[in-house]
Amino acid sequence: MKLSLIGYGKMGKIIERIARERGHEIVCVIDIDNRQDFESAAFRSADAAIEFTVPDMAIDNYRRAFAAGVPVVSGTTGWTAQLPALKAEIEEMGYTLFWSSNFSIGVNIFMAVNKYLARLMNSFPEYNASMTEIHHTQKLDAPSGTAITLAEGILENLDRKNFWTKETEKNPNELVIKSIREGQVPGIHTITYESTADIISITHDAKNREGFALGAVLAAEFIVGKKGFFGMGDLFKL
Repeated sequence: MKLSLIGYGKMGKIIERIARERGHEIVCVIDIDNRQDFESAAFRSADAAIEFTVPDMAIDNYRRAFAAGVPVVSGTTGWTAQLPALKAEIEEMGYTLFWSSNFSIGVNIFMAVNKYLARLMNSFPEYNASMTEIHHTQKLDAPSGTAITLAEGILENLDRKNFWTKETEKNPNELVIKSIREGQVPGIHTITYESTADIISITHDAKNREGFALGAVLAAEFIVGKKGFFGMGDLFKL
């Protein structure tokens, strides 16, 4: 498979290595200093592009890839308020986007466990739910996209929480997400249910970026020949 990379930071370089190890060819690498290459023959020859950049560039990157006829896999977060409109555009125009807030297989298993635990805890109102997420200091968005996805899974299943907030809890119907930025932490997400008697918590702690990169390459392999909007649920049937 021929792949283009959009964004060539730490994730882009790991994706490049894993893609080559799986027998794929990298035909084009686009970073901040060569965005004109979206119009290049090399970019247009790709079977898929994998995009990891920053929130304010993501949607423009998608549209420039779509204009070149290239499907996109993206893990950029922090822009998802625009997701409903983008999904409609993708369906109307016949584009292809595979987007996930987290491509790790372990995280997606963790997300399924999170929803199941929230359903169990719905019957026990004495437990208050909250979340903490820790990432490296280069991460721009807070809460992380993964934390927001986890929060949405809780809100779908825990009647006593109606919305998430980054602030200190003011009302019992708020799900507080505490964001910490330190060192080079790839990502730690902890969900806690606390009562006056005890604490129940579940945690996913990423050791490195390898799992995220592998998941992105698997997603690129998955979308070849497909049209529409896809996510990790389509890939792993979780």
